[in-house]
Amino acid sequence: MEIRLSDHFTYRKLLRFTFPSIVMMVITSIYGVVDGFFVSNFVGPNAFAALNLITPFVMIFSSVGFMLGTGGSALVAKTLGEGEAKKANAIFTMLVFVLFGLGVIGAGFGIVFIRPIASFLGAEGVILELSIIYGRILFLALPFFVLQLAFESFLMVAELPDLGLKVAIAAGLTNVFLDYLLMGVLDWGIHGAAIATASSQTLGALIPLFYFLKKNKSRLQITRPSWDGASLLKASANGSSEMLTTLSLSSVNMLYNIQLIKLAGPNGIAAYGIIMYMSFLFMSVFIGYSIGSAPIISFHYGARNYKELKNLFRKSVVLIIGASFLMLGISTGFATPLARIFVGYDAELLALSSRALRLYSISFLFSGINLFASAFFTALNNGFISAGLSFLRTLVFQVIMILFLPRIFGLDGVWFSVVLAEILALVVTILTFIRNKNRYQYL
Repeated sequence: MEIRLSDHFTYRKLLRFTFPSIVMMVITSIYGVVDGFFVSNFVGPNAFAALNLITPFVMIFSSVGFMLGTGGSALVAKTLGEGEAKKANAIFTMLVFVLFGLGVIGAGFGIVFIRPIASFLGAEGVILELSIIYGRILFLALPFFVLQLAFESFLMVAELPDLGLKVAIAAGLTNVFLDYLLMGVLDWGIHGAAIATASSQTLGALIPLFYFLKKNKSRLQITRPSWDGASLLKASANGSSEMLTTLSLSSVNMLYNIQLIKLAGPNGIAAYGIIMYMSFLFMSVFIGYSIGSAPIISFHYGARNYKELKNLFRKSVVLIIGASFLMLGISTGFATPLARIFVGYDAELLALSSRALRLYSISFLFSGINLFASAFFTALNNGFISAGLSFLRTLVFQVIMILFLPRIFGLDGVWFSVVLAEILALVVTILTFIRNKNRYQYL
């Protein structure tokens, strides 16, 4: 069944269109989990702690991929909805070139400054050296990683969700195979983990890049590049919330690690690493749905089809609330088996990780709607509201909680910080939806 952005969407059609994007994000999260599994079980807890310590720093530089991917795809989809296909492809082409250039600049900066940053985050001795090794190899692939992140959104605009899914599967299988080969067979340690991840990210960028470079039947194609500063600024503003989310989460994760080193040492970092893997796995469903539905929302907003916009909004809220309750049940009910995948060899660390995951997972009940709200306003080309929601949710509320709750509740305060932050964010989200309903006519 071929689905067009201009269609009317039932629940079935909406799920059919967004399903590849959801699976794509789940697979992306899984091969991150696979890295953690192999590093923890084949290399050891020090390498596992090093990986989790330095990853937030690397993710800061990938945020440009989220920004220009989500913001740019919203602009391109809106332009297509307005009937300007040539202009849409010109904007798309420019963004691809800009993304790669920014990736090169970020890679150079990260490689040069990774040692002092890792030291600032609390890494010492062997953990410091392992962090530097892992981070530098990932930075070498950064130009391709930012393209991979952006193409995840642009493939949806091109009405190619199935290709996006195939790319994610190919990249994921590459990562799993190389993890097993380089760590399990060749015993390359953390070098192998980094090479496997970098290789999968590069492949995930090259497949769609070559597709868009050649003539194709989709809505998008890379053409001769031309500079359009106004469109770049608009795309950046649209996607500022997604960039801010990544920057904030990375910064907050580093703050969590600093607190956890004080309260629980390397075990605390390892437990938090498990939580981040599981959180990204569950949240990838919401992220995938938001990426998949955003071009539809942008298209109908650009076409001024407010009836369909209301339909999309209401159905999305229902689906996300249902998924939120499902994820809460899974994450709390299977906390110990999930933690055992990574640290089954250490009873003390297993108990710590299981309790941490149960407390943290309560946040899944609220985070889905909060995340969708930010993506929804990005799709409506209102980067200001989207960025404001992300800024409060991922930075302001979480920083306040992580600084004060551990003083009252100790280690449990660390795990519960995100729950209270998401609750506060949900209040702001609901008020924002109500305040802007007449302006955008989605209710």
